[in-house]
Amino acid sequence: METLSIDLERLRCFLAVAEERHFRRAAERLDRTQPPVSVAGKKLEEALGVQLLERSTRSVRLTPAGRVLQEKGAALME
Repeated sequence: METLSIDLERLRCFLAVAEERHFRRAAERLDRTQPPVSVAGKKLEEALGVQLLERSTRSVRLTPAGRVLQEKGAALME
């Protein structure tokens, strides 16, 4: 069985974006600038090999995999 390692800081950024549905608001919530939050999301997707967020110029939506990670990740962070 393959072991999967998730960087908790990347997970924290993803969860903020998942809850806010907006990168800038998530960054403000985390007291960061927006670019590192976006990069963290992309790196998490690369590490997992799955798209978690559907991005457009106006919105962010969770993919089915993103919804699962939001649920499981929130439980993990508690």
